[in-house]
Amino acid sequence: MSNAVSTASSLGAPDAEIVLAEGTTVRVRVPGSSANLGPGFDCLGLALGLYDEIQVTVAAAGVVVAVDGESAGEVPTDERHLVARAVVRGLEFAGVAAPGIALACVNAIPHSRGLGSSAAAVVGGLAAASALVAADGRRAALTESELVQLSSEFEGHPDNAAASVLGAGVVTWTRGGSEYFARRLDLHADIRATSFIPQTQSSTAHTRGLLPDAVPRTDAVFNVSRSALGVVALTSDPTCLVDATLDRLHQPYRAEAMPATNGLMQALRERGHAATVSGAGPSVLVIGTVDLGDDEARLAAEFGFQMVALPIAGGVEVIR
Repeated sequence: MSNAVSTASSLGAPDAEIVLAEGTTVRVRVPGSSANLGPGFDCLGLALGLYDEIQVTVAAAGVVVAVDGESAGEVPTDERHLVARAVVRGLEFAGVAAPGIALACVNAIPHSRGLGSSAAAVVGGLAAASALVAADGRRAALTESELVQLSSEFEGHPDNAAASVLGAGVVTWTRGGSEYFARRLDLHADIRATSFIPQTQSSTAHTRGLLPDAVPRTDAVFNVSRSALGVVALTSDPTCLVDATLDRLHQPYRAEAMPATNGLMQALRERGHAATVSGAGPSVLVIGTVDLGDDEARLAAEFGFQMVALPIAGGVEVIR
């Protein structure tokens, strides 16, 4: 465990009429996610049953952060911590202040693996702020739409964030470059996910920088059709999943930078599995209707990955 104390004046909305009572405590559980799902670059996401838990208590002053689990000792433990920043932003949006906050984060989502850890941190912090506001009783909790908007502002696109807010599968879009929207997909009952997670990390900023500013029209049309097919495959006809997860927009351009990821993905696809790069990588995601077994686990190990079957998750929730 690591922790630190940062002193500051009141947190949240300046000159707020509502100041939360010291000792008020809430706990939230937030799922990880996979974005893109092949062709749906920055617009399709899936919530995965791998969870971070966050406890927030209104403190007398400052910011206290304790982290256990994934990336303990590697992330900031003061007001720069992403969850702390999100809590403060949520309070500010609600027009509420707190004299201070104490955070206890127990992380199970691996960082920098393409499994939505940063989006989960933001969504968890905002949901915790919302729960604190609701517990006070003088203002309503934030709506799902508000959580999608606020969490998407942190990263500039809503796919991972919306999946952690709404759960299941999501389709997301933007308006005017600053408004973010999402709708939850009612997934086919047989849909399940398997992640293949390496020890190595990757930087989303780096892998995004590998993408060209323009692509051939044929590739753009290809991805539009496969993204639309992806919605059909996820909701009503999973037999289309292998075709629906093909991509020409981002995965080919990142392949050279992540040879093990690309090699495992292609090997799985050759075996008939709907394998994609999970988000910006380096993890690989398979979406299907059957459980994978020892053969796939051995294949993953050959490439340096661990196979982990994950249920499809619901959205962020307050733990009573």
